[in-house]
This record gives sequence, C-alpha cells and structure tokens, in this order.
Amino acid sequence: KAAPKTKEENNEQLMKRIEANDPVAMCQMGGKMYKKGDFKAAFEYLTRAAVLGNVQAHFQLSCLYREGKCVDKDEKRALHHAEQAAIGGHPLARHNLAILEWKNGHYVRAAKHSIIAAKLGHDKSLD
Repeated sequence: KAAPKTKEENNEQLMKRIEANDPVAMCQMGGKMYKKGDFKAAFEYLTRAAVLGNVQAHFQLSCLYREGKCVDKDEKRALHHAEQAAIGGHPLARHNLAILEWKNGHYVRAAKHSIIAAKLGHDKSLD
C-alpha cells in the first residue's frame, strides 16, 4: 500500500495496524500519546506492545518506571523492562543496566553490560 500523504491517513493506517496487534504500531502510538501529554494512553499502548515482545516498548517502560513518569516510581519494574529490552538487543537498555550494576557495586557485571552495549553500537559505554 502507498505511503500515507496526510496525518489523517497516517493515523488511520496506524490504527489499522494496532487493531491487527502490530506491536511496532502500538509502540509508535504510545510515543505519540506521550508527546501529546496523554500519559495514560501512552502507558497502555506501550504495555500492550511490550507484552507482544516489542523491545523499544520495554525500554520506554523501563524509563517511565525509573523516572516515575505516567506511573509510580518502581525500580523493580524498571529493572524488569530494562532487562527485557537488553535481552532483545537494545543498546541503551544494556548501557543503563551497566550503570545500575555499577551503582549497586556489581562492577564485573557492569563491565560485561558495558562491553555488550559497546558491541551493539553504544559507543558511550566505553567511557
């Protein structure tokens, strides 16, 4: 199908993809809702996408839980979603796990996470 020419067409196609349980579309809609300030909808879309295995949604949820945006701060859930994103190959999630492990005194684990993040392309993990 041709690329959408208007925002309306784009949103229509996005909603069709969401109705078809496309986790990428759900993650995209979660980002849109977050930017609009509809945090409840953003959280719902990101959660649905994460349940379906979307790595980016797991990463975004980890940030939301860590920072207490849209949801109550919850380090345990933040860690869970960061781990899921890292397992899925998300370089920044892996980098964030390295920082967390370092802060918790697990220096060897932190180093391992940093090396993996660097191999995934996150150059700042080498700093």
